[in-house]
Amino acid sequence: MRYFYNMQKIADFIMSKKFIPVILALTVASFFLAFQSQGKNENDDNPKLRYTKILRNVGILLEEGHVSPKKIDDTFSKEVFNKFLTTLDADKDILLQSDIDGFKKYETKIDDEIHGTTPIESFFVINDVYTKRLDEVSSFYKSLLVKPFDFSKDETVQMDPDKNNFPLNETDLKDTWRKRLKYITLGNYVSLQEEREKNKGKKDFVFKADSTLEREAREQTGKTLARYFTTKKNRETSDENFSTFVNAITGAMDPHTDYFPPVDLRSFNESMKGSFFGIGALLKEENGSIKIASLTTGGPAWKSGELKENDEILKVAQGNEPPVDVTGYAVTDAVKLIRGATKGSEVRLTIKKVDGLIKTISLKRDDIKLDETFAKSAIINGEHKIGYIYLPEFYADFEKPNGARCANDVAKEIDKLKAEKVEGIVLDLRGNGGGSLYDVVQMAGLFIPEGPVCQVKGREGNPQVLRDRDTRVQYSGPFAVMVDETSASASEIFAAAIQDYKRGVIIGSTSTYGKGTVQRNIPLNPESENNLFAAKNEEDLGTVKLTLQKFYRINGGATQLRGVVPDIILPDRLEYLKFREKDNVDALKWDEIPKADYTVWNGTPGEDAVISSMNEEVKNSPVFGKIKTNVDWLATNADRTYDLNITKYKEDQKELKDVIKNLENLYKLPKPMDVKILPQDALTADAPKDKIERNKAFVKRIGDDIYIDQSVKVLNKLIAQGNLVKRN
Repeated sequence: MRYFYNMQKIADFIMSKKFIPVILALTVASFFLAFQSQGKNENDDNPKLRYTKILRNVGILLEEGHVSPKKIDDTFSKEVFNKFLTTLDADKDILLQSDIDGFKKYETKIDDEIHGTTPIESFFVINDVYTKRLDEVSSFYKSLLVKPFDFSKDETVQMDPDKNNFPLNETDLKDTWRKRLKYITLGNYVSLQEEREKNKGKKDFVFKADSTLEREAREQTGKTLARYFTTKKNRETSDENFSTFVNAITGAMDPHTDYFPPVDLRSFNESMKGSFFGIGALLKEENGSIKIASLTTGGPAWKSGELKENDEILKVAQGNEPPVDVTGYAVTDAVKLIRGATKGSEVRLTIKKVDGLIKTISLKRDDIKLDETFAKSAIINGEHKIGYIYLPEFYADFEKPNGARCANDVAKEIDKLKAEKVEGIVLDLRGNGGGSLYDVVQMAGLFIPEGPVCQVKGREGNPQVLRDRDTRVQYSGPFAVMVDETSASASEIFAAAIQDYKRGVIIGSTSTYGKGTVQRNIPLNPESENNLFAAKNEEDLGTVKLTLQKFYRINGGATQLRGVVPDIILPDRLEYLKFREKDNVDALKWDEIPKADYTVWNGTPGEDAVISSMNEEVKNSPVFGKIKTNVDWLATNADRTYDLNITKYKEDQKELKDVIKNLENLYKLPKPMDVKILPQDALTADAPKDKIERNKAFVKRIGDDIYIDQSVKVLNKLIAQGNLVKRN
C-alpha cells in the first residue's frame, strides 16, 4: 500500500492563521447585513438583501484571499461592467447601443456596490432592460420568417460578435436578426435540397419544388428559434443572471475564480468524485422536449421498469414539493433537478409515454457511477507490446474512505498491464482538465522514486514542495504521456514532473492549456449552527471557487500561462482555436521561483536521440504536413463573413466540408492498430449491451487514432534503443 501524502499540507493555507481573518470578515459582514435587515419584512427586500450579502462576501474573499488580487476600484468596475454585458448578450443581438450608453453611468459604480458603500443598482437596471429586450426579440423574430428569403441576393452576415457592434436601434436589431435567420434558413434549405437529390429514384419518393423546400426550411428555423427562446427564458431567471453578474466579478480577478450557486456546486463535486445520486437515466433534447435516451443497467430507473427509452419527461418534483415544468429546459438544467444530494431521496417524474399515456412515477435516488470518467486500459500489439491507459480526469471521491481515486485506479491498470508483460506504457491525458492535486502526487510516484512532484505558493510565505515519499517505483519501463491544448491543471503538473525528471516523453500539441493555479471552494456564508450570530435556517448563498495559490514545476517555472511544451510536437486539430490560458486577457502572469532539489531519472537510455529523430520524422511526415495545412486554413477562415447568396454559400460549404473530411481521414490510420481489451476486463456475451458497445467503441477509437499510433512509434524506438544498450 502506497504512502499517503499528508492532505493537511496541501490545504494548510485554508487552515492557517492567515486565512482565519477572511472567515471572520465573512461572518461579521453577514452578521452586519442581517442586523441591518432587522425590523424589515425580508420577503419585501428579497432578493436584494441576498444579492447584497453575496456581493459583499465575494468582495471580501477576493480582496483578502486571492493569490494575486486586483484592486477593486473604478478600473476593476469597468472591466466587470464590460465582462457582464459581453456574457449576458454574447452575440450582441438582444441589447441596443442606446441601452449600453444608458448603462454607462454604472461602469464605475460596481466597485462601490461590492464594498457595500452604495446599494446594488447596476445589476437590477441592466437585467430589467435585458429581460425586456429579450421579450421583444422573441416576439418579433417570427415576423421575419413569414416571407420567403431571396437567396440570389449578394449579401453577407458576420457571426463573430467581436467584429460586430451592438445594433444602433430597433431597425438595426431587426436587420441583424433577419440576416441570422436567413443564414440558418439557408443552411436548412440547402440540406433539404441535398436530401431531395439523394432520395431521387427511391421507392415512395415525392418530388418537392424549391419553393416548398424553402418554406419547410423557414418552418424548421422557426421551430429551432422557438426552442431556443423557450430554453433561454427558462434558464435566464434573475437568480441565474445575477450568478452571471457575480461571475463577471470573479472572472475579472482571474479566469478560474468562479461563483457557484448551490446546485451548480453539487454538479461540480459530482464530476470530481465520478459518481452522483440520481436515477440512472441518460437524457436527450428532441424538438424542445426532454426524453429518456437510455437507462443505466441496475439503476433506479431501470429497476422500476416504468421508464423506457423515448419517454418524455414533463415535470420534476422533489419529494412532496410542487413539480417544475421542464418544457423547453436544456438537458443540463433538467439533469440538475433530477439529481439529488442525498441517497434515497425521492424524485417524482411526470412522464408522457410513447403511446401518449401521462403518469407520475416515484424513484429513490441511488449512487450512480460515471464509468466513462474512470481510468481504462488496453493492449496495442505490433512491433512491441504496448500498454495504453486513458485517464479522462484526475477524479477523487473524498467523501468515501474507499471511494474512486484515479491514482489507485491507474496503479491497478499498471498491474494488469505488467501481468500481460507489456514493454512500454502510453498514458493519454488529452482532454484531461485536471482534478485532485493529491492524486497527481500519488500518481507521479508510481513512475519515479521518492522526490518532489510540484511546488505550490500563495500570496505570502515560502513555497510548499509536494513530494512523493514512497521510494518504490511501480513502473520503470519506457513511458510516454500524451497531452493536447485541453490538458490542464493537474494534467500539466503530472506532465511537467515527468518531463523535469526526464522519466518519459511528453507528446502533443505546441503546449498544454496553461492553468497553473490552485482553487479551493469557500462557502459565502461561513455561519454554522454553532455560530452564536447565525440565523436559523440560514439560506445557502453559494460558494466561490477561489484562486489561492499557484503551481510551479520542480524546475522552478510556473505552469501558469505557458503550460507544458511537449518533447515531441504533433500538429493538432485544435491549434487554431484561441481558448488556452494565454488567450485570456484576465489570466495571471507567468513567473518562476527557485527550483526544488531532485535527481533526474537515468533509466531510459537514448531518450534525447529518440526525441530528436521523432521530431524530424513528424516534420517530414506528409500526413502531419497535410494536417497542419488544413488546420491553418481553418484558422484563416474561422472568423470570416458568411455569404447569404446560395451559389457562394454552396461553394464555401463545399470547401469547408472538403477540409474537414480531409482532416477526419488524416486523423484515422489507413489500417487500424491491433488493440485488445485486457483479459480481466473482457465481457461475456450476456453482459449489459451498453457496456459491450462502450468496449467496442473504446477499442476502435484507439485503433484508428494517428496520434496514439505516433506515441506507440516513440515507445517502439525507446524500447529498441534500450535493447541495443543491453546487448552492448
